[in-house]
Amino acid sequence: MNRFWLLWKSTAVRLSALYILLFAICAAVLVFYVTAMSERLLTSQIHEAVQQEVDQVQRAYDAGGMNLLLRTMERRARQPGANLYIIAAPSGDILAGNVASVQPGVLEEEGWTSMPFRYQRYSESGRDKPHMAVANIFVLDNGLRLLIGRDLGEPEAFRVLVRQALMIALAIMGLGAVIIWFGIGRNALKRIDRMSAASKKIMAGDLSQRLPVVGSGDEFDRLSTSLNAMLDRIEKLNEGLRQVSDNIAHDLKTPLTRLRNKAADAIDTPDAETRRVALEGIISESDQLIRTFNALLMISRVEAGSVAAEMSMVDLSAIVADSAELYEPVAEEAALELSSAIEPSIEVQGNRELIGQAIFNLIDNAIKYSSGIEGGKGISIGLTRRPDGICLSVADHGPGIPAEKREDVLKRFYRLDESRSKPGTGLGLSLVEAVMELHGGRLELSDSEPDNTENRGLTVSMIFPVK
Repeated sequence: MNRFWLLWKSTAVRLSALYILLFAICAAVLVFYVTAMSERLLTSQIHEAVQQEVDQVQRAYDAGGMNLLLRTMERRARQPGANLYIIAAPSGDILAGNVASVQPGVLEEEGWTSMPFRYQRYSESGRDKPHMAVANIFVLDNGLRLLIGRDLGEPEAFRVLVRQALMIALAIMGLGAVIIWFGIGRNALKRIDRMSAASKKIMAGDLSQRLPVVGSGDEFDRLSTSLNAMLDRIEKLNEGLRQVSDNIAHDLKTPLTRLRNKAADAIDTPDAETRRVALEGIISESDQLIRTFNALLMISRVEAGSVAAEMSMVDLSAIVADSAELYEPVAEEAALELSSAIEPSIEVQGNRELIGQAIFNLIDNAIKYSSGIEGGKGISIGLTRRPDGICLSVADHGPGIPAEKREDVLKRFYRLDESRSKPGTGLGLSLVEAVMELHGGRLELSDSEPDNTENRGLTVSMIFPVK
């Protein structure tokens, strides 16, 4: 009983029931309308046929008197499907005709009967069952009453036939609806049960569970697909949160411990100059921690999509050109040449500040890991249109990143062993990847010089989708 109650609570089932009810009402109204119109048409035809009989009998009486009238009525009464013929006395007693009896009071009327009346025909076994008829009654000049009528069996049979057809059609439709209900509803309840079971596991903390998708493309599949995408997003955010928590616990513990030790040393140092140097070191360490937390906050905002509403068409060519011009003096100080090849008038849908911050991170990393490299060829910035999208690349000629570790360097706080001597937080590429995901693009890492095993370099490409 509970399963049928759950089935009835389904919107699709209730809509189906409403449509079936509406169809049944419309079908009933239509059938009754057609029946009434058909009955009216048959009744009109009956009236017209009876009136023609009356006129012919009247002409026969006028031409030959009672003898011709009786012969005419006798001949017509013997024909198959004959009309009703009665000659009655002024008192209402039936003198002749093909009708055994009529409903009392009928022969007392004159003209068309106001309502259908009952009558009985003669039959071989006696009196037949009652029938209904309409008739036209007129009085001859000798006082005799003449009734000519027509049996209503045809209109009544037609009405009964149509109503029986309607009832059979409604019964078949109702039975089909119940069968469809049972088949579809049972499948729907099974799918709901599977979705409920998966939801309970998800609420219990198992975010790896997904709602079932059977591939039918119906509303259940669309709902499951949307919820699964949301669960993928939640799982990724939770995984990122877990990684951030672990990384903060491991990677920030050392600088915080060092910061505390410097503060303790500054308190214990009597020399003012030594104390000032220690405090400056503390401020420097604090600034680095603030930058780390700002980077974490920026990544969290980007991954959460909180800046998606700030998207607009931006001139990517101008952003890249401004970034290259801004970092050109910095590259010169590091004894590096910064070159650029930028196609003009390239626009993308995006956030100008986030794209600029991502470019700054890539250029800053390129300068950081290319400086001091003997035979370095500088840094190259490129912006071109490709068949798969718009490619913004920053290439350096430093030590590069091994192919097997390129997935790891995109994780927060991850740093290669050879790069730990360089200042940084290990969040730069994580931020760039988050920015590209927000813009619907992707991040690609490749070697700048694959043949150079010592300084293969690194090319980081930001691929923006073409709108």
